[in-house]
Amino acid sequence: MKRSTKKILKIILPLTLGVFLIWYSIKNSTPSEREQLWENITQAHPGWILLSMLLGLLSHISRAYRWKFLLEPMGYKPKFLNSFMAVMVAYLANFGIPRSGEVLRGVTISTYEKIPFEKVFGTIISERIADFIMLMLIIGIAMILQTEYLLIYFEENNINPFLTIAILFGLLAVGIFILKLIRKSKHGVILKVKAFAKGLLEGMRSILKMKNKGAFIFHTVFIWVMYVLMFYVLVFTVPETAAMPFGVVMMAFVVGSFAISATNGGIGVYPIAIGASLMLFGISKEAGEAFGWITWGTQTFLVILAGGFSFLFLPIFNRQK
Repeated sequence: MKRSTKKILKIILPLTLGVFLIWYSIKNSTPSEREQLWENITQAHPGWILLSMLLGLLSHISRAYRWKFLLEPMGYKPKFLNSFMAVMVAYLANFGIPRSGEVLRGVTISTYEKIPFEKVFGTIISERIADFIMLMLIIGIAMILQTEYLLIYFEENNINPFLTIAILFGLLAVGIFILKLIRKSKHGVILKVKAFAKGLLEGMRSILKMKNKGAFIFHTVFIWVMYVLMFYVLVFTVPETAAMPFGVVMMAFVVGSFAISATNGGIGVYPIAIGASLMLFGISKEAGEAFGWITWGTQTFLVILAGGFSFLFLPIFNRQK
């Protein structure tokens, strides 16, 4: 298969999946369910939506500011506006080509700030490692908050949690064994994988060598607190979700964090995944999906607005260069 064909399929297939899921969800809903879903969406209070957008914008600003702590030790001090606009253009790019944003982000700042791309991309890997750690912490918190429910769910569905843990440890052991085989292999593909893994390790070490570790950690925590809050305030836009316990909100947030990367910007998948997760906690399908659509729509509008402006303003801001 030609490389150009692969690129086209990477764009079209996720988008097609998202559109199909939207069609399938609507097709399998009754007229009353569709009416209730639309009513929940259209009656959402704009105040909560604006607050969510503000919290989201603060997280993006903090992400752009945090970036400088990784670039400064290498002697680079990009303009804040360039960093912010590069971040927003990256988010916008993910709606077109999934997971392409980070590359475009690196190319953007490399072009306008004259920083070698490989160094820029190394800092982006470092950021992703920090974000992954935060996501794991949030998953742990969500599971702790919902331990009682999870145990009831396991019992009702005849799931043995101890067997599940044993399987996970077994998979971990297999993973360690495979890693040992990879370390000894000299195959071309394996060598590329090893080189990528080495880059990840170097990224982790760059975080440890950073001078402003405290500021970097503060912004990392702040970014994810804003993510959770921008998600949380929107529960008040739908009457049935307004009384949800915080633990349930956290579980839905975790589900949404994984669903957002399944298609272009999470189109189709995100609201359906949110709705399905909330049904486990007694929230109706219509209310859960309405909350999912409001959340996805709010985040998407913010990215399109800020990302589109950044795309247009970047060359103007840097025209003297």
